[in-house]
Amino acid sequence: MFIDQQSVFDALVKKLASEPVLAVDTEANSLFAYREQVCLIQLSSSSADYIIDPLSLKDLTSLGELFNNPAVEKVFHASEYDLLILHEDFQFEFQNLFDTMIAAQILGRKKLGLDALLLEFFDLKVDKKFQRSDWGKRPIPEDMLHYAQVDTHYLIKIRHILAEELKKKGLDAIAGEDFARACLVYHNHQENKLAPCWRINGARKLSPQKAAVLSSLCQYREEYARKINKPVFKVLGAKTLLKLAEEMPTSEAQLMNMDLPGKRNLQRHKASLIKAIRDGLSSKPIYPPQKARLDNSYLVRENALREWRKITARKMNVNSAVVLPRELLYKVVSENPRTWSELEVVLKDVPWRREKFGEEILSVLKKAQYTGKII
Repeated sequence: MFIDQQSVFDALVKKLASEPVLAVDTEANSLFAYREQVCLIQLSSSSADYIIDPLSLKDLTSLGELFNNPAVEKVFHASEYDLLILHEDFQFEFQNLFDTMIAAQILGRKKLGLDALLLEFFDLKVDKKFQRSDWGKRPIPEDMLHYAQVDTHYLIKIRHILAEELKKKGLDAIAGEDFARACLVYHNHQENKLAPCWRINGARKLSPQKAAVLSSLCQYREEYARKINKPVFKVLGAKTLLKLAEEMPTSEAQLMNMDLPGKRNLQRHKASLIKAIRDGLSSKPIYPPQKARLDNSYLVRENALREWRKITARKMNVNSAVVLPRELLYKVVSENPRTWSELEVVLKDVPWRREKFGEEILSVLKKAQYTGKII
């Protein structure tokens, strides 16, 4: 059922508030707009599928209340991106989440994609031809809508299968902690604060003045992409900008004689690119941001904790990240708790792991402190 009328939407959300479990997914236009936005929100109950068109609705507040309702479990597959973009566009927050990808990872599956689970459980092969489609276009063809519908149609059944496996293997408590942590992704998420030029592979090898030229070229690309509402990579490729910064042509003739792809596109931008290069040449040299240097004691703790995690994971027959996720490992190493009360603060979001592994973690850190070598 496709929903693009406010009255129908309001009635649906009111109805779904009594459902114990809902599957959720989104489609966005990240490959077609400078700033991506949510273009579809798919919902499935145990008996029906719904596709909501947020571009046609004025008020989605009630949906946010549903998502934040702890009495209704929300099932996602790979929830991180969906939660981030839903929070960015609508400030939605979530409670009571089940992520089928996280569950599959905890259970030790090697293939974690939704297509792999659909094939495993339902012998269903999904055609991915619409994966990179422009979901912001209207009207949406029926075959694209069907593709979007499949993303949530089977999720609740997959959830039940994986939940039973987690329970049988005694991994449901760990999964519950990771589901709860997933709900906080938009609070813990940090934007990449690096200047755009330093995100380009090879930029750190440039001289400081050439880096200034690259920065100027990136600034032009950002401004142009924003103006025409296209992703920056559709304006000019990163490799093209890097080569321009390396060779620094100062005339249009020099630029057009370079061995670069997309001559027609370069023809459109050549005057602006030359101006950006000249601006960069007249700017102050720039230097890449320095990474914080880690002292030897930090590295000793990290190596010791990694080794303990690997051994513990082997005993439990799970992936190392199941024992202690990477971000928590780094947090423990950085905070270096010496007492149980200090560890309680560091691992406050994972009480099961804290109780299960807390004494071992403190012991590993203590031994690392005294021995100064990997345990």
